[in-house]
Amino acid sequence: MERETQKEEGWIRRIPLRIAPPSLKDNTADVDRLAKAIKKASGIGDVAIDLSFAKKIPSLLREYRYRVQAVVYEGSLSWHLAGIFPLDGDHSIYGIAADLGTSTIALRLINLTSGEIKDETAFLNPQIEMGQDILTRIHFASQDGGLQKLQTVLIDRLNEEIGRLIDRHGMEPDTLVGLCAAGNTTMSHFFLGLDPYWICREPYIPSINRFDVIFAKRLDLSIHPYAPVLVIPNVGSYFGGDLIAGILASGMTRRDETSLLVDVGTNAEVVIGNRDWLVGCAGAAGPALEGGVARMGMMAGPGAINKALLDPDSGRFHLETIGGKPPIGICGSGLIDLVAQLFLAGLIDFRGEYVESRCGSRLREIDGIKHFIVVSSQDSATGDDLTLSQKEIYSLIRSKAAMYTILSTVTQMTNVSIKEINGFYISGTFGAYMDARSAIDIGMIPDLSLDLYKPLGNSSLAGATMALLSRADKEEIYSIRDRVTYVELNVNQEFMSLFSAAKCIPHTDRSLFPSVKEWSSG
Repeated sequence: MERETQKEEGWIRRIPLRIAPPSLKDNTADVDRLAKAIKKASGIGDVAIDLSFAKKIPSLLREYRYRVQAVVYEGSLSWHLAGIFPLDGDHSIYGIAADLGTSTIALRLINLTSGEIKDETAFLNPQIEMGQDILTRIHFASQDGGLQKLQTVLIDRLNEEIGRLIDRHGMEPDTLVGLCAAGNTTMSHFFLGLDPYWICREPYIPSINRFDVIFAKRLDLSIHPYAPVLVIPNVGSYFGGDLIAGILASGMTRRDETSLLVDVGTNAEVVIGNRDWLVGCAGAAGPALEGGVARMGMMAGPGAINKALLDPDSGRFHLETIGGKPPIGICGSGLIDLVAQLFLAGLIDFRGEYVESRCGSRLREIDGIKHFIVVSSQDSATGDDLTLSQKEIYSLIRSKAAMYTILSTVTQMTNVSIKEINGFYISGTFGAYMDARSAIDIGMIPDLSLDLYKPLGNSSLAGATMALLSRADKEEIYSIRDRVTYVELNVNQEFMSLFSAAKCIPHTDRSLFPSVKEWSSG
């Protein structure tokens, strides 16, 4: 038997083997022969082989003439056999990284040999049919057969989308030898078929926080049946694997300096820390910042206004939409831009109330509520005026106040001054489009140097990719999980007083935002 160069250093590895066939002088059993060859070629020690897989090994070894690629993965206690392929031909192995979002799921096809990202796709979570939000789905899961249905529709759609990915590249499902999934605590429970009943009920306890690596066949995933499925662990009911993946992707645990990570989704989740310590918390600031409160609000997508700039001379808005499409609505980043521009131009005051003398004919009253026309019916893709109501501005102010208060609370609890923050990471689609300058202008985020703000995009998917490819990063997700201290804001008495102070633009304490220039002050 010859040993070939082993380049892969991940926790899923391909080991090329040329095994001496059995003979009358060497009658070692086939499975033992394979295990011994793997141990000698790789130096990883004993390899566990599932009995159902062992039944297939004698025929596979003979079919491939004892020239094979053995794929192994590192479990919690030992290495395991995940697949056997012929040595001849393509030596690459592949995996799937998955972000199991409440609203949107993203998949990434990765070459585990080279680390190359081959393809990527995103689609709506099919569980939306059972409930738009997590709480509704948890209640649905408690019904007879509800949990199984939630898991089945999710797995079926994952298989469908994985099939499309590999078909585009002429691949076979068996070449997918690993999957890493990151999701919030409830989504991880749905994926694994675990009862989420107590997640939303006091004292808010998940079924499991740390999941063992399991075979794909146990979840009916259409990849190699013995491929390992790694689900990134949770800290608790409201601190899931998606956030741990985001921490990993940000690199904040590899820095001596203190950083902040914000993930805006259903909630605003915040983590502060460095390589030595981490503190996390969550609060209800997400929906408005995702555009969920405005009548024209929408998730980021084609036709969504994501940037807005007001020309002070003409009074006209210069709007940018995702994909350059005619505007059909506005997403969170666009809403922040819009309100910031209205404030800086003096069209709304520090309370967020419209200044009629400044708004002119663009302000109208609908059902007793003031509305500002952002896009006229002639210019919108809907054929209707796109307007922003006074009520919707108030909702945004509450959300931005909650966001700033979460950040203020977590820094005060950790005795860290805002000025000591050396990096501010913003994850998700919201972070990718958000203009930090506008967010500062409305008092949503601290008045820090703009170069400290770093959008991460889909950090959950990025972290899942890292954990799938790297043995060190796989170990790091557990280290991160064990180092996080989670703080429940609902029982924090200081939170409400800080929240009230933040319900002005940019803040009742103007000294916190020295770079924000009001129209009235020139």
